[in-house]
Amino acid sequence: MPTYIPKADPGERKWFVIDAKGKVLGKLATLAATILTGKRKPSYTPFLDTGDHVIVINAAAVHLTGRKASLKLYRRHTGYSGGLKSISAGDQMKKNPARVVEEAVRGMLPKTKLGRAMAGKLKVYAGAAHPHQAQKPKPIAVQ
Repeated sequence: MPTYIPKADPGERKWFVIDAKGKVLGKLATLAATILTGKRKPSYTPFLDTGDHVIVINAAAVHLTGRKASLKLYRRHTGYSGGLKSISAGDQMKKNPARVVEEAVRGMLPKTKLGRAMAGKLKVYAGAAHPHQAQKPKPIAVQ
């Protein structure tokens, strides 16, 4: 009997919206990564992108536990000698809160072409408004 492999049909992808207001960053990112990978579906296949789209709103109101706001650093390199730039999580939340949520979710996805495709289905907005009303996203609560 042959092994069943589902078709990765983009037509059957759903849209979900997560309200990040007052939620812990790690729990929010875990839920978003689970939906993006498709692990909540019975047709989950590790080597196929069967996940759904995720919209995160109110990213500016996400909660960082402990002393992460001052101790956690986001690092990037410009490509030039001595070009290592770092910014604390608290400063990054003031500058661009959507990037904090994006980095947390991206860190939980596979580090391959498949993971980059999954990360492309994540939309993060600092405020409560988003331009994806036409897709009729369903709200999901974070525990």
